[in-house]
Amino acid sequence: MRTLLAADGEIRMRDQYLHIVKAVETGSIAEELEIDAGDILVEINGHEIEDIFDYQYYIQDEYIEVLIRKPSGEEWLLEIDKEYDEDLGIIFENGLMDEYHSCCNHCIFCFIDQMPKGMRDTLYFKDDDSRLSFLQGNYVTLTNMSDKDIDRIIQYHLSPINISFQTTNPELRCKMLNNRFAGQALEKAWRLAAAGITMNGQIVLCKGINDGKELDRSIRELSNYLPNLESVSVVPVGLSKFREGLYPLEPFTKEDAKQVLALIRKWQKKLYPIYGVHFVHASDEWYILAQEELPQEESYDGYPQLENGVGMMRLFIDEFQEALKKEREHHRPMVISKELSIATGKLAYPLIQDMAEQIMREYSQITIHVFAIKNNFFGEMITVSGLLTGQDLIAQLKDKVLGERLLLPQNMLKSGEDIFLDDITVSDLENALQVSVDIVKSSGQDFLNEILNIT
Repeated sequence: MRTLLAADGEIRMRDQYLHIVKAVETGSIAEELEIDAGDILVEINGHEIEDIFDYQYYIQDEYIEVLIRKPSGEEWLLEIDKEYDEDLGIIFENGLMDEYHSCCNHCIFCFIDQMPKGMRDTLYFKDDDSRLSFLQGNYVTLTNMSDKDIDRIIQYHLSPINISFQTTNPELRCKMLNNRFAGQALEKAWRLAAAGITMNGQIVLCKGINDGKELDRSIRELSNYLPNLESVSVVPVGLSKFREGLYPLEPFTKEDAKQVLALIRKWQKKLYPIYGVHFVHASDEWYILAQEELPQEESYDGYPQLENGVGMMRLFIDEFQEALKKEREHHRPMVISKELSIATGKLAYPLIQDMAEQIMREYSQITIHVFAIKNNFFGEMITVSGLLTGQDLIAQLKDKVLGERLLLPQNMLKSGEDIFLDDITVSDLENALQVSVDIVKSSGQDFLNEILNIT
């Protein structure tokens, strides 16, 4: 039901809390009720909406009353009957429905501090926003969260919340985050756990600082949060070449990586019989650095931390092998010969090269050139494909035989756009290399499909 309340009504919300509709989803409740771009959400069930936490909470019920203000000033009271937890289909201009909370720490390992000047402004924003943790899986340190924030998470039972612990040693955490309140913030995690909020944890490991005995202590103390703390990832600090004036950090060696993996396996062996999960996981970089085999799928507990690089390679391998097996069983003929190329970071190069060789053995008409791109922009110690720039791709592929197409992983580009970290576009790359560029999604199935041109 729609009720017209007022025309040219007084704006009762502060400017920063105006929740302007950007778009509505096709076939949604919002479209049916004629909510349009430019409309303003004023209230739900008589409550002013502060941010996305409030919005997600108040739209859950089967019957809700939504107050919308039209650009003309007219106010519509919409009485909505729907399924419990059914979304309205509104996309807001500000996804958080509030200002983003920036980080108040000065972490010794912060990658943003290691970036050169002159890049686009958004790359320098340090977020530490619990709402982004809930919505997008970002990790928060808890130092930026008030008691009110914790209360709201508990009240609305928002989960999972992803937390950057780094260490459970309060004094060491203050040092690593350069924040004298960082140790006290750990108490907030206990409040969340006690309230039954699901969490995932992260430890960015820095050599000689929070590794060794400190890592052992952190895993032991974080295991006390089980089962509410579902997983903890251990990832090596990323070190770019732009570290002048920053805290002196050293790269990990092969032997260091072996020690980290041995400690993690010790805790997995201890915790799995009790809780049925491995709990603590090493990111893929540790196995590559240690030159050890990746664990099998069952060791990753359903891949709760894929976005943190934990199990990404194992999942990719398994998806690829399954896709290749299905293609083999279908006996689809490959009549047309083709030559193409793939560019990736040094970390994934051995894996991609091996897969390319498997495809060429299976399909003799296909020739694949795989190139490991050295990260000259950020420095050679950065080996992931997601931090490669357009200029490094151009410089290192300029005189190479690329064939008909160049395939690049999706994580090289800004989300939803065709632009690299250095603002070079895919079109710029195609023009510079004189080759068609195709972007490959993240799964092993997508990888094989793109090479075989399966749609």
